[in-house]
Amino acid sequence: MKITEQIKQPILAEMELFEKKFYESMSSKVALLNRITYYIVNRKGKQMRPMFVFLAAKMVSDGIVNERTFRGASVIELIHTATLVHDDVVDDSNRRRGFFSINALWKNKIAVLVGDFLLSKGLLLSIDNNDFDLLKIISVAVREMSEGELLQIEKARRLDITEDIYYEIIRQKTATLIAACCSLGACSVLPENMEVVERMRKFGELIGMAFQIKDDLFDYTEEAIGKPTGIDIKEQKMTLPLIYTLNTCSSKEKSWLINSIKNHNLDKKRVKEVIAFVKSSNGLTYAEQKMIQFQQEALLLLEDFPASDYKEALLLMVNYVIERKK
Repeated sequence: MKITEQIKQPILAEMELFEKKFYESMSSKVALLNRITYYIVNRKGKQMRPMFVFLAAKMVSDGIVNERTFRGASVIELIHTATLVHDDVVDDSNRRRGFFSINALWKNKIAVLVGDFLLSKGLLLSIDNNDFDLLKIISVAVREMSEGELLQIEKARRLDITEDIYYEIIRQKTATLIAACCSLGACSVLPENMEVVERMRKFGELIGMAFQIKDDLFDYTEEAIGKPTGIDIKEQKMTLPLIYTLNTCSSKEKSWLINSIKNHNLDKKRVKEVIAFVKSSNGLTYAEQKMIQFQQEALLLLEDFPASDYKEALLLMVNYVIERKK
């Protein structure tokens, strides 16, 4: 059994029902919109975010979920999908998970409007049901994701990212959404217990940080995984292995590195040289150590919860995040 299927095992019934509810939450009177949302639903990814919502909810409440949990999972997935649709427009990307992106099939204007529609559907799902506590969690996540993207763009222009700024960028861009999933799950079943909700938020944040560093490491591996080697360098994205290398190499090597990224980032031979230099400078080893540090901190936060299938699945999820091959 694949590890993702093992993780899903204790929440199979919830995930099946969620899919139905999620599709219903997208419905519209406009035929074109329904055609596009049908296309989106049938090309879903691993659905890690709703899995985090249900596993967190069931772990903190001895296996209980309610309608709020389902709404929380739907809202997160609606908003996550909206950001992906908008990202593809921003990045001018024609593919998403091996399929054509919305903007490739229906053009940018429609893709932007579909993203807006999904975003508003998510917000209304919370408002119509008075889930204002859940709405606050989600709204903070959306704000932080936008800020993280803009901070990254601002810093990438100057290539002056310190390790602390890098952590702030990935916390906002990636970790904040997984943090929202875990705190949403807890808050949907234990709205009064803010200590547990905050602990689950922190747990999700740490997992998100480890997840992003793992993504950074993929850029330096030769295996054919998810994205081609060196793409971050071509896009002038400052990742942890590169930041560590820039901060520890000589000033001559640093100016060669910066020049390579700024002016020769499309030269395949030069990109390969940069990758080799980062590897030989222990950039990958350092990033791996940091990733494991975040993972271990996350595991500590689950220690006090009683043993259960849900806790076991979350522990599997934590390990999967850093052991995954794509």
